[in-house]
Amino acid sequence: MSGPLAGLRVLEIQGMGPLPFAGMLLSDLGADVVRVDRIAPRGETLVEHEPVARGRRSVALDLKDPAGVATLLRLCESADALIEGFRPGVAERLGIGPGPCRERNPRLVYGRMTGWGQDGPLAQTAGHDINYIALAGALHGIGPRDRPVPPGNVVGDFAGGGMLLALGVVSALLEAKSSGRGQVVDAAIVDGAALLTTAMHELINSGEWSEERGDNVLDGGAGYYDVYETADHRFVTIGALESRFFDDLCTRLGVDVNRTDEESTRSVFTELFASRTQQEWCALLEGTDACFAPVLTPTEATRHPANLARDVFVEIGGVVQPAPAPRFSRTPPHTPAPGVAPGTNTRAVLAEWGLDAVEIDGLLATGAAGEGPQITSTRRSQ
Repeated sequence: MSGPLAGLRVLEIQGMGPLPFAGMLLSDLGADVVRVDRIAPRGETLVEHEPVARGRRSVALDLKDPAGVATLLRLCESADALIEGFRPGVAERLGIGPGPCRERNPRLVYGRMTGWGQDGPLAQTAGHDINYIALAGALHGIGPRDRPVPPGNVVGDFAGGGMLLALGVVSALLEAKSSGRGQVVDAAIVDGAALLTTAMHELINSGEWSEERGDNVLDGGAGYYDVYETADHRFVTIGALESRFFDDLCTRLGVDVNRTDEESTRSVFTELFASRTQQEWCALLEGTDACFAPVLTPTEATRHPANLARDVFVEIGGVVQPAPAPRFSRTPPHTPAPGVAPGTNTRAVLAEWGLDAVEIDGLLATGAAGEGPQITSTRRSQ
């Protein structure tokens, strides 16, 4: 492994959305992350979605089998961190909560990923990204004046969730180097989504932010910071916040408008950008100080010259996907390996983490552990 986290061992209990994203981030930066997957019922093949599954090996354990639980606790003895995304209380009922895991290894950092948090009145209720960012106040300002619009699950699941968990785990691991003790990291999407609105609260406190959507510079209330449709029904963005950039934009467009006159600015820009195609505007404005960029689809983004020049995207296992980030001058991470099917590395990882061949054979024979890529078991599934 290479990267700034090389040498760290992390167990990732199979989960959805933000949890595997956190595992991906830690793995991208060099940690040896082992995904602990469930054993599939006979005839079922479980494969994690690409590219979020990249870079990790997989062990398949039946965590409803005492032997499977005992094996996970054995693995905790050699791990630096464990991350899980169960609803509060589930890990405890399985016998793999922070107590027994950290009893085996007091240095273990135990990272928990939920929507509402480990406690509070909503902790035991179901929810999804849109609910978490709504309660956090992050959804309100996204969309046109008449209604908020769900922004995909980037703000909550991934930025406010998985990325926050990864940061929390790394921070706790850094502290553990000096204290010799691990701790529990409670990462909740609603907490992270709220954290992302910190600058907005600063503006509210100073009287510079209206809670009426579309009244503010950054939410579509300014003609010089907005999205405009082009002649080919594509879109371009303008972000000329500063006067000098706005002046540069107007000079290149050949117009003379007063940036403080919102109605006039928007009217002129709307008509003008609708007169040419997106590509024509790119030819005129890209690479200038006009604060311009085209609105690209995710696929188009992988082919844009600026992204190609910086290798923003890489191909892994035949799938083009975002490259690991950020970048490091001395310890750059390698390009991750493709994701693997559950149980692909069961035997190898168990041996590497301290179990002998007889123990491993016994676990596989009883169904407490499974081997991939096609895992079948006559025992109950998790």
